[in-house]
Amino acid sequence: MAYTALYRKFRPLTFSEFVGQEHITKTLKNQIIAGRVGHAYLFNGGRGTGKTSAAKVLSRAINCLNPKDGEPCNECEICKEILNGSLTDVVEMDAASNNSVEDIRQIREEVNFLPTKAKYRVYIIDEVHMLSTGAFNALLKTLEEPPEHVKFILATTEPQKLPATILSRCQRFDFKKISNEDIKKRLKIITDEIGVQISEDALTTISILSEGAMRDGISILERCIQDGDNEITNEKIKELVGIPKFEYIYKITKSLIEKDSEKALETTEEVINEGKDLYNFLWEIIKYIKDILILKSKGKLELYNKEELEKIKELSEKSTKEALFYLIKELSEVENDIKWSTQKTIMFQTEIIKLTVEKTNYGEDIEERINKLEQKIESGDIQVKNQKYTTPSPADSEAKGTSKKSESKPKTQVTIANIKSEEYWPKVINNLKSQGKITLFTNLMNTKAVELSDVQLGIVGLSEFGKTVIEQPDNRMAIETAIAQETGKTMQIKSEEAQNIKSKNTKSDFGIPINIIEE
Repeated sequence: MAYTALYRKFRPLTFSEFVGQEHITKTLKNQIIAGRVGHAYLFNGGRGTGKTSAAKVLSRAINCLNPKDGEPCNECEICKEILNGSLTDVVEMDAASNNSVEDIRQIREEVNFLPTKAKYRVYIIDEVHMLSTGAFNALLKTLEEPPEHVKFILATTEPQKLPATILSRCQRFDFKKISNEDIKKRLKIITDEIGVQISEDALTTISILSEGAMRDGISILERCIQDGDNEITNEKIKELVGIPKFEYIYKITKSLIEKDSEKALETTEEVINEGKDLYNFLWEIIKYIKDILILKSKGKLELYNKEELEKIKELSEKSTKEALFYLIKELSEVENDIKWSTQKTIMFQTEIIKLTVEKTNYGEDIEERINKLEQKIESGDIQVKNQKYTTPSPADSEAKGTSKKSESKPKTQVTIANIKSEEYWPKVINNLKSQGKITLFTNLMNTKAVELSDVQLGIVGLSEFGKTVIEQPDNRMAIETAIAQETGKTMQIKSEEAQNIKSKNTKSDFGIPINIIEE
């Protein structure tokens, strides 16, 4: 007997066997029970979420001779013939390879004939977004007013590619990604039925790697049992899928954060000697740094055990969000380049050396520097006078000049400029977040704003990536609009390093603009 893939062997045969799509299966069953089955359906969702399986079950349920509670019996003559593919009244068509006008014209001719055995002639068109424009136009009229004995079930992963005229003629059902818990439960049922032992950690790993696609999860499970071993461990899954050892990813990420080029190159050499693909290794590093960033932002991680989480926590404490953003940006650019390169090893090693030896300003801690300045003021080293600097008149200058000559030591007072911006800048950032502009929010949340003039605002503490983000016209406009809404005045934004921001006269040793008033 020919071998059948697991995902086909365990394909749902009834609506009750679907996991994670109860919002769809319940509606379809109610329509069948009430006798209100539509003439055209559109099943949309990611790969492996059950679109085609649901279409097959629906085609049997509406034609079943002995339906029960909206479910097909799978035992009657019609159900059996649909299951083995011998019933000509149910037609499955792959639009990826049958997308021409001629293919649709053939359907238009067939729909005029009554079904041979079943109650309805059902057309299941998979990947319908692949149809040509001409094919869509040919299908349009038939889809709008098909004969009573014809039902259409369209399935797609990209509904945005379908013409609005097609969408408006179908009942649309959106299949969502299946949760990790639902995937684990289904995989456990399958392993128990085929007699395979699998650990809880291994089930968790497969469910996460599936990314919401049940078919992918079952396919990974099938790869793990191909060697005849009836026991599946977490380590075995990672080895088969090609995930580099956690220790390698941890070591090279730690080297990048600590800027230790020697250890980073040693780890790279070990990975190369084990025959691991550098592109996959690079992708795992990026995901790992992303997970460190998530943990640092108080997020939740699922793929790691207790020991691995402790190491991620250790690295998160050693790094800043700006540094992690920068590493992800730089490594992502190399990932794009390395994909097409014939010299992957050289490119990879060069980038690792670059990231471990360069002196990168990820954004200075302005708040800490302000605190130092305040401490210096409180200690009496400098005195602060909250008044704006005014240009002295010639008479005042002469008087002050005379005064200076008579004093052995001049007394200096400073004014910290632009304190108002500290009040409204956090509100501007939060407003951007509430508007859904998360990229702007994440890049601005650790910054400070300094009013360079009445019409210009300097943003201090931006990473190099952050600077490129705010320079984009749409982002610049969004920030300036938020500032105007909060302050009632129009201001232009400008990215600045703290040491480059000058007041009208000078600045303090801490990079904070001050006005010097000598008496």
